[in-house]
Amino acid sequence: MTAPIDFYFDFSSPYAYIAIQQIEALAAKHGRSVNWQPILIGVIFKNLGSMPLVEYPLKGAYSRHDFARSARFVGIPFNMPTAFPINTVNAARAALWIKTHLPQHLSEFVRAVSRAYFVDNQPINDIAVIHGIAAALGLDADAVCEGLSEPVIKDGLRANTEAAQARGVFGAPFIFVDNEPFWGNDRLAQIDRWLGHGSF
Repeated sequence: MTAPIDFYFDFSSPYAYIAIQQIEALAAKHGRSVNWQPILIGVIFKNLGSMPLVEYPLKGAYSRHDFARSARFVGIPFNMPTAFPINTVNAARAALWIKTHLPQHLSEFVRAVSRAYFVDNQPINDIAVIHGIAAALGLDADAVCEGLSEPVIKDGLRANTEAAQARGVFGAPFIFVDNEPFWGNDRLAQIDRWLGHGSF
């Protein structure tokens, strides 16, 4: 069996949103699965003395333009959220809880949360919003939201973020294919070739 693709993401990243909508189909094309790895990229930025892309002079304005253009290029709906970037700790904890307890529903939850933010402009860190998304997917929404405060989930997200940084993750999405690192949604074509033809 081939190893799953490790996909590190933060729900506040527009490029992660675009990649989230595509990565499973790409993985399946090559007989792979996706190992979803929720992290808090803001924590890594702080540790590295960095900041969100949109906060850099000149680069910020360009990136906002590029988010929408990149989504249009692959035919994915995109609306820049009113509040951006936002804290996504509750959404990330919910994803980790589902990964732990209901892994068969993780990918649909991740896609739904990312669409709720980048299409429907919903405040996805709001527990009521998380509850609504989980309920719409037929999950036990009360259990999901209660799980956010479980120490093992809080510690797990913290550990996942620390492990990601230790592995070399500095942005989102960050993807590993057999330990080969790829940063950014715009590397999906390279990943496709790597999976299909080997290293280059």
